Amino acid sequence: MSAPLTRIRLAAAALAAAGVLFALYPGLRPWRDETTLQGAQESMSSPWWVATHLFAMIGFILVPLALLAVRRVVDGTRAEPLALTAAVTAWIGVGLTLPFYGAEDFALHVLATESTGGAQLDLLGLAEGIRYQPVAVTTFGIGLILLGVGAVLAAVAIARSGVLPRLSGVLFAVGFATFLPQFFTPAAVRVGHGLLVAVGCIWLATALWRAASRPAAAVPAGN
Repeated sequence: MSAPLTRIRLAAAALAAAGVLFALYPGLRPWRDETTLQGAQESMSSPWWVATHLFAMIGFILVPLALLAVRRVVDGTRAEPLALTAAVTAWIGVGLTLPFYGAEDFALHVLATESTGGAQLDLLGLAEGIRYQPVAVTTFGIGLILLGVGAVLAAVAIARSGVLPRLSGVLFAVGFATFLPQFFTPAAVRVGHGLLVAVGCIWLATALWRAASRPAAAVPAGN
């Protein structure tokens, strides 16, 4: 198999892995009433708090890599410029999203652990300050919006390309377009959203893998 096709398959595998990680993120996240001190301590001090937020961060990193593979597959079609725009937009969105996730994951975990160990900390006040610091929450919101826009642009490029199945990017787009509003929903909805993102990622990953399995002439050579 040629190097370009191998890279497409690696990107497809990475996207499928991202889907699994996005499902595990809310599925294994410790859910407690974080408006109470005990609930916040139990949730944020748990090792699963660190692990599941890390799952999401790794997933975010893998998604733009897969969108570059989409651009590679549709190279030579009228959808290529849009696919490239989608990948760049998503990459910028992920870059703006990850710092907030780092603070949510590691900083809150340390504070909660210290609080349960007897340190005199206003855990709830500190958690709110970290989460709603104006610059942090603004860049986080913009980042997730850009990621959603990138996913939608990718779905449109896929539909226009004639190379990948027309609907293979639809659930992927829906999942990431709703990533920001799902934070304001109950735990059960967030778990369901994680499964939606997983299905969308795996569906698109399957389409990419199959594209790399076609005869070489079926995948544009590109640059």
